[in-house]
Amino acid sequence: MPTAVVIIDVQNAILKGTVVSDRLDILETKLDEAAARLGTIQKSARSHDIPVIIVQHDEPVGSGDPLTIGTKGWEIHPAVAPLDTDIVVHKQSCDSFHATELDQLLRSRGIDHLIIGGCMTQYCVDTTVRRATSMGYQVTLVSDGHMTSDMGALTYDQIIAYHNQILDGFGAGKFRVKAIPSSDISFAS
Repeated sequence: MPTAVVIIDVQNAILKGTVVSDRLDILETKLDEAAARLGTIQKSARSHDIPVIIVQHDEPVGSGDPLTIGTKGWEIHPAVAPLDTDIVVHKQSCDSFHATELDQLLRSRGIDHLIIGGCMTQYCVDTTVRRATSMGYQVTLVSDGHMTSDMGALTYDQIIAYHNQILDGFGAGKFRVKAIPSSDISFAS
């Protein structure tokens, strides 16, 4: 099964503006930990000639958004910074496939299995995982490789656990999502 790793929106300022200030340090640490796990997967994929696709959210210049194109906050987190061999896809919505070349890039390479991690769990990760499945991709969700901020009464870890539970087994026809920890992901034949 031809595979690609897709890392969504792991950008320097992805949590800015979404976090109560007294929780920012905790959440930034958890983001760094998830990014490090994704970085390990990324390095392993590269060493096995598995394509790595970095999805980067772009907000327009002048928007004042933390993810404004060209700002430090918009840049990819150093733990998963792309190399020249990686593919960077730019998006402007929660869906990594919407108005992007992602599907065309994958199909042109014969890829039918995606290993997905990134930010924000309940938005871009959830939407992309569901959309990929309905578009005919088998999906592995890195259960400890996606991150978000607290939202209302729900803490980041509750949101992550919930999405791991509801997405594991989600399907469209014969295409399914399997949520597994980063330590169980291997590219060895």
